[in-house]
Amino acid sequence: MVSKPFYTDALNGLCSKDQLDLLDSVDCLRSQGISHYVSLPQIIVCGDQSTGKSSVLEAISGVSFPTKSNMCTRFPTELVLRKTPHIGVSVSIVPHHSRSEPEQLSLGSFHEKLDGFDGLPKLIESAKVAMGISTHGKAFSKDLLRVEVSGPDRPHLTIVDLPGLIHSETRQQSASDVELVKDVVQTYMREPRSIILAVVSAKNDYANQIVLKLARIADPKGNRTLGVITKPDMLIPDSESEAMYVSLARNQDVEFRLGWHVLKNMDSETGEWSLADRDVKEEEFFSQGIWGNLSRSLLGVVKLRDRLSKVLLGQIASELPSLIDEINIKFNACRSRLDRLGVPRATLDDQRGYLLQISQSFQFLVKASVDGTYNDPFFDHAESETGYQKRIRAVTQNLNLEFAEHIATRGHHREITNSKDTKLASRGVLPITRDEFLGHIQHLMQRTRGRELPGTFNPMIVADLFFDQSKAWETITRSHIDKTWKAATEFLNLVAVYIADAATSRALFQKIFEPALDRLMGSLNAKTAELLTPHQKSHPITYNHYFTETIQKVRSERRKNQYSTVVKNFFGVSSLEPGYINQYKDLGQLVKDLIQGTEPDMNRFACSEALDCMEAYYKVALKRFVDDMAVEVIEAKLISPLGDIFSPVNVSAMPADFVTCIAGESEENRAQREQLTKQLDVLTKGSDTCKRFIGVRVLDTDDGTIQLDPVSKSTKNSSNFDVASDDLFQEDVRSLSDRSISWRNSPIEESDLVRAEVKENREESPTPEAVILEEIPEEKYSLSSKKKKSKKSKVSAHRALFEHE
Repeated sequence: MVSKPFYTDALNGLCSKDQLDLLDSVDCLRSQGISHYVSLPQIIVCGDQSTGKSSVLEAISGVSFPTKSNMCTRFPTELVLRKTPHIGVSVSIVPHHSRSEPEQLSLGSFHEKLDGFDGLPKLIESAKVAMGISTHGKAFSKDLLRVEVSGPDRPHLTIVDLPGLIHSETRQQSASDVELVKDVVQTYMREPRSIILAVVSAKNDYANQIVLKLARIADPKGNRTLGVITKPDMLIPDSESEAMYVSLARNQDVEFRLGWHVLKNMDSETGEWSLADRDVKEEEFFSQGIWGNLSRSLLGVVKLRDRLSKVLLGQIASELPSLIDEINIKFNACRSRLDRLGVPRATLDDQRGYLLQISQSFQFLVKASVDGTYNDPFFDHAESETGYQKRIRAVTQNLNLEFAEHIATRGHHREITNSKDTKLASRGVLPITRDEFLGHIQHLMQRTRGRELPGTFNPMIVADLFFDQSKAWETITRSHIDKTWKAATEFLNLVAVYIADAATSRALFQKIFEPALDRLMGSLNAKTAELLTPHQKSHPITYNHYFTETIQKVRSERRKNQYSTVVKNFFGVSSLEPGYINQYKDLGQLVKDLIQGTEPDMNRFACSEALDCMEAYYKVALKRFVDDMAVEVIEAKLISPLGDIFSPVNVSAMPADFVTCIAGESEENRAQREQLTKQLDVLTKGSDTCKRFIGVRVLDTDDGTIQLDPVSKSTKNSSNFDVASDDLFQEDVRSLSDRSISWRNSPIEESDLVRAEVKENREESPTPEAVILEEIPEEKYSLSSKKKKSKKSKVSAHRALFEHE
């Protein structure tokens, strides 16, 4: 950048009087630092190397940039123009986030100020050295060079000049440099609120210039891209190349909704020249040859300033609703993070007070979760996995039900069936017929025979059978305990993260929650062992009438089946349904058959009785055990004590060093608090700034104005613009965002627009100002519901108003 007198009329042209307030407010947001957190509308100048980007920026802004043919932009340069009472220049570096922390601190400390412009080139060179850019060192940098130029006649405006895209590596520019520059340019292009000035040089075929491809990727519909053609004087008059670029300027080849513009910049090799000379030379060039046939609105920097002014205004107006929404979202997130940090904790009393506060929050959330009242925002959505994990009562209930089902289907060692069931085997259950089971019991009784009489059995045989049948209980139960304990652990971790900052939540979990959970696990294991012992070692005991009822029911069912078979065989019927039997039968034989159906083998009978007793006792014991596990183990030893793990009473009794160990504020937390406080202040100021422009008025053909609602909860359908039917006006106020603005009239193609502009310019008719901005009270930013008058009378009235102004 070179030191030259500033041509302030160029800047004033870019920010017209009627639009200054809104444009100033956006740059005010940027000056407050809000661009670190949300994307703001800005103009970015990008193109291939040596296409004249810096000359375009210089022509637009009136600030001279290096344009020597052997020089190029080596880093993103943000030119910030500020309106202040005194003239001054400030140069600083915004380090890229990929830099290490020491590098960020070093580069961030680079900040120099000047009272004039004589020392500006030297400052720029010093900044390049700080970034590590040199002839024999690094060629490009992702760091941002921020140049702030202030003065009483300078409106707030920000323009970013990006490094030129490189086609291939050279000795001075490595392959990594090629990728670095491409990455930097694409990062800026992807910002949804950036206006892309895609600069192409007429010296080369535009089809081979990378910038157009990248612009189309970042902005597929071309809603926020304006093409700029430079160096048209390098084209041979009346050549095919010149005709091709004229077609491009008419938006007939590479189409952008904002169209194209043509500039002729001064040759950097011609020596000293002023910006005023540049504009005169440009006007002379475009008055000759084929360029004279183009619309004047597509030629020259003066018209480009007008187009950019209106395009930037439309972009700001269309993005204002989504910008406010985004600021509010970031504000709430920042406020939440700051609340979790709590108040500063420098003293012991501050630290103990902080722990008392979060312990109350802890008990409230744990009690709500244990009680199953999930009304607090902490619980999130039940459909999310995290939201479900926070609902400890729901998790526990489901785990208990899963345990009951699991132990009912997999807890018994053998199951009586009529065939070999592979499904039972897959569950770890041994399928067995009743005869096989009775054979197993008979073998066992022979080996454990005592003083019992034939046909009876030793009561302890029931105990042996039960121990064998229930031996899978312990494994299933231990698994259930482990799952429930892990669920409680995850729940407490989520609570800790919610109520405290990251450092304190980690300390809470490590110093308080983990030891307490280990103790609870010990209690769970001890109580589980206590409940399992009677089912593993003691003799069967029950006074539940369900036991005898079950035995009687089993025996009755078995006798019923036996008697039914005898009766059906005796009468020769297939079922016992009511009906008439017209035949002679000896009922005495029926009685004999029924008697013979009893078990003649006394030992076999004793085995059957023992099996019935064991099955009945197993059912009674299983029901009791499942309930005991849910009530006496899970509830009493795990869920109920959760709220007492971290209570105000415990905090009050904590030693001073233990309190400091948990709640003492680390350097990390202090730095985070400072950063969040700054961010919150910036977002608050940004929100207040946006609210001052609660409505934006744009000229309409019917009633003169329409109001944009910028506080919409959704960016979709956030505003509706009605535009005048005048072709040139449509181009000037055409919005950059399809999703935010819907047009009442059908869009006019650029080719139609150009033809209309040619006709209009030949008639030398003046173009009125297209946009009027006003601050509108908040209660009036809804769409007007008044009936519109005729279109013709409204257009006449607006034109009369413009002529009067």
